[in-house]
Amino acid sequence: MTKLGHNKGPALVPGAGWRSYCWRRARADLVGAKLPIEIVRQRVRRARELGLAYPHYARVLMGSGRDIVGFLFTCDALGLRLRRRLVMPNPVRDKLAAIKRADLLALAPEGEAPEAFRRELVEISRLDFAAAGETPAGRPWRFAGTAIQATLSAAGLPGRGVVLVAEDAAQAWVVPGRLGGFVAADAYFTGGEQGPS
Repeated sequence: MTKLGHNKGPALVPGAGWRSYCWRRARADLVGAKLPIEIVRQRVRRARELGLAYPHYARVLMGSGRDIVGFLFTCDALGLRLRRRLVMPNPVRDKLAAIKRADLLALAPEGEAPEAFRRELVEISRLDFAAAGETPAGRPWRFAGTAIQATLSAAGLPGRGVVLVAEDAAQAWVVPGRLGGFVAADAYFTGGEQGPS
């Protein structure tokens, strides 16, 4: 993230140009000019299994270097409403139920015990949420990493294989949480199945 007043120009650190060239060259050698069509088809199928648009899946895959093994959702992303008890919208539940070969994780609302929240979430959704953790919302930036890593540890998942699905403001939690990527809740729940066939 660039600081206020930064002109977003190239880094003036000695050797930055050489490192940039080496990175582009290594990536080109790894990926090649074109991916074989069967690998592209396989990735499109996997993106559909995860309920992601192919460009979102490919961006996470190329950025983290590994497949997605879980999703970490905020309460806002899940559209949860607290009445006398939690209520999850049916379209959200259906989308989560369709996910294959990836764990579901959630961040509890502020002030709520994560495990109690996870049990209630499992009860109302009839889906298996592997773990829940404290939300970093309204807390110092360094707390985000600790809270997210504790949630991932509880589920036994590597951070680089987990995608945060949340409102745009929560995107800042990806770096301290060492997560694989971020998808805005709107994009995930409304446009997830579009992409190349």
